[in-house]
Amino acid sequence: MNPSLCTKISSLRYAASAVTLLLAGCVAGPDHVPPQTPLPAKFKEGGSKSNGDVVTAEWWTAYRDKQLDSLVAHGLSENLDVLEALESINSASANVTVAGAGSLPRLSVDASHTVSGEKGSERTTIGTTNTTGSEASLAWLLDFFGQYRRSKESAIASLGAAYATADNAKLTFLKDLVESYIDARYYQQRIALSRTNLKSRQQTYELTQLQLKAGAASRLDVVQAEGLVQSTKSDIPGLEQSFAESAHHIATLLGMPAASLMGELQKSAGQPVFRGDVRAGIPADLIRNRPDIRKAERELAAAVADIGAAEAQLYPSISLSGSISPSWVKSSGASGGTLTSWSFGLTLNLPIFDGGKLRANVDIEKSDARTQYLAWKAAVLNGVEEVENALSAVRRDTQTLEPLRRQVQTAQESLALSTTSYKDGASSLLDVLDAQRSVSDAQASLAATVQQVAKDYVDLYVAIGAGYLTRENAASKQTAKAG
Repeated sequence: MNPSLCTKISSLRYAASAVTLLLAGCVAGPDHVPPQTPLPAKFKEGGSKSNGDVVTAEWWTAYRDKQLDSLVAHGLSENLDVLEALESINSASANVTVAGAGSLPRLSVDASHTVSGEKGSERTTIGTTNTTGSEASLAWLLDFFGQYRRSKESAIASLGAAYATADNAKLTFLKDLVESYIDARYYQQRIALSRTNLKSRQQTYELTQLQLKAGAASRLDVVQAEGLVQSTKSDIPGLEQSFAESAHHIATLLGMPAASLMGELQKSAGQPVFRGDVRAGIPADLIRNRPDIRKAERELAAAVADIGAAEAQLYPSISLSGSISPSWVKSSGASGGTLTSWSFGLTLNLPIFDGGKLRANVDIEKSDARTQYLAWKAAVLNGVEEVENALSAVRRDTQTLEPLRRQVQTAQESLALSTTSYKDGASSLLDVLDAQRSVSDAQASLAATVQQVAKDYVDLYVAIGAGYLTRENAASKQTAKAG
C-alpha cells in the first residue's frame, strides 16, 4: 500500500480511538433494570424451601420406565420444533453483529486499471495511455448518544430471548412426549381390561345359553348377556385407534414417520406411575427456572434498549470521512507519473423539524417497553397459577387412588358372589350383568385416575421449569455467560 495512504489511515484510527474514549459514557435512554413483582414466600400447598436450579432435573426418570427415558433422550436432539427454535439462535446471533457494525469505522479499497488510446484514419495508433488507480475510503458515524450501542444491547437481549425460546420449546416437547406416552399406556391398559372383561362376559353368555336349554333361564337373559358381550367388543376398536394415534404422535415428536414406533410401543407395559418427591420450590424460583419468564424478561430488556436507540436519533450526529486516491499514468512515448489526491472532513446532521416523527418513535418504544413489562408480569403470575393448580391436582387426584383400588376389589368380589349365586339359582342374571358392569366401570375409573395422576406430575415439573437442559448444555451455557 502507498506509504501516504498508511499514514492517513493511521491518523484516522488514532483520532477515532480518542473520540471513542471521550464519548464512551454518553448514551441516551434508560438502562434496563431486572423487573420485580410481589410474590408470596411459598405456594399455598407447597413448602418454604427453594428448589434452586432445576433446569437439569431429569424428573421423568421417576416413572422408572426405560423406554420413556430412551424416547426423551432421543427426542431432545431430534424434535423438529426444538431444532427450529435452536436455528433461530443463529439468526439472532448474526443480528448482534449487524447491530454493532453501525458504530464501527467502515473501510473500503477499490482498484482499477484502464488502457485508452486513439487511432488515425490509416488504422495507425496515435497513442495509448495506461492508467492504474486505487482508492481507500474510510467513513465513521460517531455514536455520540449511543444509538448503535443501544441497538446492540437490544440485539443481545433478543439473542437471550432466542435461547429462552429454544429452552421453552424443549420444555413443551417434554410435556407433550411424556403425556402422549402416558396416554398410550393408558389405552393399552384399557384394551387389556376390555379383553379380560370380554372373556368373562363371553363365559356368562355361554352359561346363560346352557341354562336356557335346561329351562333355567329365559330368552331375555340370553339376549341381555349377548348385548353386554357385543358392547364390550365395540369398545375395543376405539381404544385401539386412540392407542395408534398416541403412538403416531410420539413418532412425530421424535422427528420420525408416523407409525414407525408402533411395533416397539405395542410391547405390553404397565401404566407409568411417578415414584419421586413433590418438589415445587418457592414462587421466586420460577423467575430463574421458567424459560417463558426469562424470554419475557429478555424481550423487556430489548424494548428498553430500543428506547435509547430511538432517543439518540433526536440529537445531532457527526460523520467522519476520508479518502486517498493514488494513481499512476503512463502514455506511449512518455515516462509514467504518479498523482495522489486525498480528502478528509466531517458532516453534521441536525434534526430540526420532522413533523414529530422522531419523538413519536420514542413514544412507541416506551409503550412497547411497558407492554413487555406487563407481558413479563403476566408470565410470572401464570407460572405461579400453573404450579398452584398442579400441586392441588397432585394431592387431590392421588387421594382418590386408594378408594378406587378398593372399589375395584369390592366390585370383583361382588361379581364372584353374584356369579356363584346365579349358578346355584339363588339370584338372577341381571345381578351378574350389573356386577360385571360395575367391575368394568371401576377398572376404567382407576385406569383413568392413574393416567391423570401421572400427568399431574408432568404438569407440576413442567410448571416449575425443570429438565429442559442436559448437564452438558447447562455447563456450556454457564461457560458462555462467564466468557
